[in-house]
Amino acid sequence: MFNTSIDLSEKYDFLAEKFKLGYEFLRRKDLKDLPVGNIKLSDQVTALVQEYETKTPEAAKFETHDRMFDIQYVISGRELFGVAPRHALTVSVPYNSEKDVTLYKDPVTFTQVLLNPGDFIVVPPDDGHKPQVTAEPGKPCRVKKIVIKVRV
Repeated sequence: MFNTSIDLSEKYDFLAEKFKLGYEFLRRKDLKDLPVGNIKLSDQVTALVQEYETKTPEAAKFETHDRMFDIQYVISGRELFGVAPRHALTVSVPYNSEKDVTLYKDPVTFTQVLLNPGDFIVVPPDDGHKPQVTAEPGKPCRVKKIVIKVRV
C-alpha cells in the first residue's frame, strides 16, 4: 500500500535509487534479529530499528520532517498509523532542526492505516504522520519496527 497525493507523484521519485536501497534492506530475512539502533545504509539512507509499546491515540503525536522521508516497516506487532496533509495541521511544538521534527495537534479528520507485520508506509515531508497508536483500544501491543530515513 502506498498512499499520498497525486501531486507528490510528480514532485518526488519514490523509486529513486535511495528509496530502492531502503526497500532492499527491508527484504532481509534477519530483520527480527536486528538489535535496536541505527544502521547507516548510505550517505542518504539510514535504518532505525525500534521496539516500543503502542500508545493511546491521545498520547501519540502527529509529526513531520523537513529533511527526511520515512519508510516505516512493521516487523512484529501491529499499530494504527495516522496520516494527514501537512498544510491541514496546526503546530503544537515548533520545528526542532536537531531532531528534524515538528509536532502538531490532531486534525479534526485524518486517515488511519492499520500496519501489520510486513506492511510499510512511505511518508514524504509534505504529509504529517502519527505512528505508534494502539490498534485495539485498551490493548497496547509490543512493536518492532524499522524506520528507513531517506534524505530529501
